[in-house]
Amino acid sequence: MTLRLFKYLAKEVLVSTAGVTLILLLVILSGRISSYLGRIADGKMTFESLFLILGYHIPSFVQMILPLAFFLALLLSFGRLYIENEMSVLFSSGISKIKLAGYTLGIALIISSVSASINFWLAPYSEYKAAETSQAQDQLSAFDLLKPGRFEGSGQRTTYIDSFSNEGWMNQIFLSDVTSKKNSSVPILTFAANAEQIRVSAQGDRNYLVFKDGTRYEGKPGTANYRITQFDTYAVRMEDKTNKVIDDAYTKTTLSLLNSNSLLDKVELQWRISLVIIIPILAMIGLSLSQVNPRQGRFFKMLPAILLMIFYIALLIWGRTSLEKGKLPIQFGLWWIHGIFIFIAAVLFAQYNQIFERRKARPSHTANTSE
Repeated sequence: MTLRLFKYLAKEVLVSTAGVTLILLLVILSGRISSYLGRIADGKMTFESLFLILGYHIPSFVQMILPLAFFLALLLSFGRLYIENEMSVLFSSGISKIKLAGYTLGIALIISSVSASINFWLAPYSEYKAAETSQAQDQLSAFDLLKPGRFEGSGQRTTYIDSFSNEGWMNQIFLSDVTSKKNSSVPILTFAANAEQIRVSAQGDRNYLVFKDGTRYEGKPGTANYRITQFDTYAVRMEDKTNKVIDDAYTKTTLSLLNSNSLLDKVELQWRISLVIIIPILAMIGLSLSQVNPRQGRFFKMLPAILLMIFYIALLIWGRTSLEKGKLPIQFGLWWIHGIFIFIAAVLFAQYNQIFERRKARPSHTANTSE
């Protein structure tokens, strides 16, 4: 009976948690996709890298969504059981509210295990890979992102290529640019039959764009400084982009955070632990606030419960920001916030289990006996 009941409750809550997680994840991904499409339109990243970067970010999204989804799923699932009088049947068959709390914490332990694996291993690894991919995209030049048969760029800075050869050469290239000379803007137009990018390792991995068989027009036609240059080979040094060391706290392994004395690393470690600790605390709060009268409806207590959850998470975010800025001592950490909500969860559960009512009833019962 005990194991069967736990499986039934776990199935109700876990299936609802998965559904809420998926819905919230789709909402977040849709917003991110729109921002990445803007970068693709601006020629700052390739379309192929869009889904790769999004995929790497999914564990970080899930680590934030999971506590919220579990809390909402618990309210919805247990609220339905109260509305359909299934909880009344359980209590009348000898299942106490304390035992129900034990089942709830068991379900929370399952979610916490998943959250811990994401927070302590999967999310940092995925964020590091996402940073690597983003950095690789930043290293691409405008010519790496060109599409044949399309004008790329805006204003006086425009590029066009007709096609790519099998060897990687750009065929029939047109390049419009503007350079500054003596505090004035000088337009430059370059036409070439072919062009390619060359990296010269002997010069510190400098990139050059080499044009073949073309003409270069510099200046405004009709002016004294207007020049036309025909060339067989013409090389232009491209802007060098340096690789940034990926050492953000959220990309580091949990083991490296444990061995670090950096303030930001210590705060990141506490944040990862907090996203796991919050789940059983929210479980007890959700259990206590899920009890509703069938006449009230299953959503009667959802609004105050959600507001309490939002306040909890907002307080954690504020605490994290304050720790990073040095406004709070690192010794306090985020533990005091969890302590406040552990106390709130204990008070709510005591009220849910009618402990206060029982204590009030005992003295009156004693007085009636003495009379």
